[in-house]
Amino acid sequence: MSTPMLNRMHMNGYDVLSVNNGPWRVCTQGDRLASFGSKEEALAYAAALPGYKKRAMRVQSHTGS
Repeated sequence: MSTPMLNRMHMNGYDVLSVNNGPWRVCTQGDRLASFGSKEEALAYAAALPGYKKRAMRVQSHTGS
């Protein structure tokens, strides 16, 4: 049984990662934005995107009558 190998970096607020020497992916917490064959391509793509900052969750209050 082998252990999965994870290569992970951060660029401009995005995760740039590869699992088991597979394609490099550019992701946010909930979305995969793109996949690339090389780390350099993925990092260039992440660098070209606008800076990503995770948004705070808004809590709505219910006021009853």
